[in-house]
Amino acid sequence: MRADMLTSVLTELNGTSADIEASGVISTDGLMMASVLPAGLDEDRVGAMSAAMLSLGDRTAQELQRGGLEQVLIKGDSGYVLMTYAGEEAVLTVMAKPNAKLGLIFLDVKRAAESIAELL
Repeated sequence: MRADMLTSVLTELNGTSADIEASGVISTDGLMMASVLPAGLDEDRVGAMSAAMLSLGDRTAQELQRGGLEQVLIKGDSGYVLMTYAGEEAVLTVMAKPNAKLGLIFLDVKRAAESIAELL
């Protein structure tokens, strides 16, 4: 039931922008809770990488006295990966195209993360 509601939030998020290619809700220990991923993208790998990067981002923000971590953004040749907390026990990971309008995606991701946090 909860997984269906999380998947619904992700489906809505992916539908808000043609630039969003994939999304997932991952526990802070790296287990996929719900996802809307394209075929060929391994859920377990996405979960493990997201948890590891968010943990490293947390530590970096603390060590460099930047306050609490809000998000991690990775830019590669083929697009972006955006990770943000969705409550205290989950991470929202979004993959976007290389020419994505990040301002709009940041806004949509923030709203989705708030909805996910309420569900959890």
